[in-house]
Amino acid sequence: MDGEVSNIKKWMVLYPVYINSKKTIAEGRRISTSKACENPTCSEIGDCCNHLKVPFAIEIDKAYPRDFMQRGRVRVLLKKEDGTLYNPAIPSKQQLMLRIAELVPRHPGRNKKQEPSATAAAASTSGAAPSKKSGKKKR
Repeated sequence: MDGEVSNIKKWMVLYPVYINSKKTIAEGRRISTSKACENPTCSEIGDCCNHLKVPFAIEIDKAYPRDFMQRGRVRVLLKKEDGTLYNPAIPSKQQLMLRIAELVPRHPGRNKKQEPSATAAAASTSGAAPSKKSGKKKR
């Protein structure tokens, strides 16, 4: 394993943008919105890789080239040096992205974060309903 770990530059790169349902394809999303998840983080992707038994390394200091405000990326290794897969259920980067996007919404750290935002969203929509603006422009 030491030989593979030292050559981390050859590992595949996964940016959280690739599986972010909030992004468009032009902004870097690589899977369909129906399968993507909302605002995944590098640590969540890393935990999912760990769960799937795929070696990974989080590079927090790296930025996504199309949007340098998106910090962090995850390096993954799908195959061993002899060419066999670490997880036979995941033969490609595409499959890995789909599996991670499935797992991230069920991430234990995510359930705690989602509850306050869901109640805040419900409160804001009920308060915003009466103040409907008409489509006419003022002259």
